[in-house]
Amino acid sequence: MLDDIERITRQAPWRHMVTPGGKSMSVANSNCGEWGWVSDAHGYRYVPDDPLTGQRWPAIPAHWQELARRAKQQGGFEGTPAPDACLLNRYAPGARLSLHQDRDERDFGAPIISISLGLPAVFLWGGDKRSDPYRTLTLTHGDVLLWGGVDRLRYHGVRPVAHGLHPRTQAFRFNITMRKAT
Repeated sequence: MLDDIERITRQAPWRHMVTPGGKSMSVANSNCGEWGWVSDAHGYRYVPDDPLTGQRWPAIPAHWQELARRAKQQGGFEGTPAPDACLLNRYAPGARLSLHQDRDERDFGAPIISISLGLPAVFLWGGDKRSDPYRTLTLTHGDVLLWGGVDRLRYHGVRPVAHGLHPRTQAFRFNITMRKAT
């Protein structure tokens, strides 16, 4: 998967997107699939072309789609649509993701499939409101996390990634997040 990430990000380079409020995100992003998630002064949305290169996003690798299919089957979401969007996140030490909901998709019926690679991260699993209490879960290299159904719109995030070295990813954590965007 790491080789795939390297190939994808040669075509759709890493970038630090800007929130609608003008703040640069600490997490670097790229995308693959029919649709890519972007954030800028115009808001959060899915687009078919990479605004940086003007090209279509690279395809989601077939073996990632197979992993998503198996995860959905084991998680009780068999028969839901295949992912058509895959957000890639790269966390350097100190990078984090504030509590948020994934609300930019047209249909919340399909689950989110998240794969962690590299440095560990503390995942925050909240409730239906940002102010609800949250639980923490340490995600390590190779962990697959899937959520959907009544939990699909739960707030979630990642605490700042601690300094460390991973034998394959050095000082980074990578996250692959597949979903049905359209």
